[in-house]
Amino acid sequence: MSNMIIGNKKFENYTYVMAIVNLTPDSFWQGSRNNEYTVLKTVERAVKDGAAIIDLGAQSTRPGHTEVSADEEISRLERPLRLVKENFGVPVSVDTYYHKTAQFALEAGAELINDVWGLTHDEGMAELIARHGASVCIMHNAKEVLSGDIWQPITDFLKGSVSLALNAGIDKDKICLDGGIGFAKTREQNFELLNGYEKLSFDGYPLLLGTSRKSMFGGNVEDRLPQTVESTRLAARKKVLFVRVHDVKENAEAIEKIYEHS
Repeated sequence: MSNMIIGNKKFENYTYVMAIVNLTPDSFWQGSRNNEYTVLKTVERAVKDGAAIIDLGAQSTRPGHTEVSADEEISRLERPLRLVKENFGVPVSVDTYYHKTAQFALEAGAELINDVWGLTHDEGMAELIARHGASVCIMHNAKEVLSGDIWQPITDFLKGSVSLALNAGIDKDKICLDGGIGFAKTREQNFELLNGYEKLSFDGYPLLLGTSRKSMFGGNVEDRLPQTVESTRLAARKKVLFVRVHDVKENAEAIEKIYEHS
């Protein structure tokens, strides 16, 4: 099983929970929306429930979202990020593809940049992360929905992004990969990806899985927790290093049970 360093913590030999804490008014799951007044309580509960990393997002990337600027992201992040860093010792990830937001976040103490465009959206993103000695989650994305074989384009994209990271000077043990479930893929492709997720790992890079309450599970967003937990069990059996979820407690408990019996 692969390992990864985020901040001063080493993650290995387990499937860890990354808690989604959205600082947006329009995230698709209402239960995840926070602001500077609710964020401390939300993070406290997430940590108590078993979150190993807090992932702060200041922009919704749900289908049909309205893109906001880096300045807007920063204004949403500013106080919550500071509050979380002052009050908790847990590593903080910031979900952004903007160089400007990432720079603000890293200077404010974030240890990981979670980039849904895999370092390809803004020039200099990889160099910035390297300069701060930070970690990165590289996600597959595309402007058009994939067609035909999905594995080749996803793997090619991830390999290209890893090269960008390594060439910029990001340490190999500070990189993880995300197949981008729900991004530029049909429902069938999302399930194909989920069921073969371990195929994405190359050269020992660890994986992060993000399926939490996504539309691939059908029905209403409120009713998608059981399928999310089932996908987390699958991730734990496949020795995926991280799952990024809204519901920390249920997913953390599911992981614990898998490891107890493995």
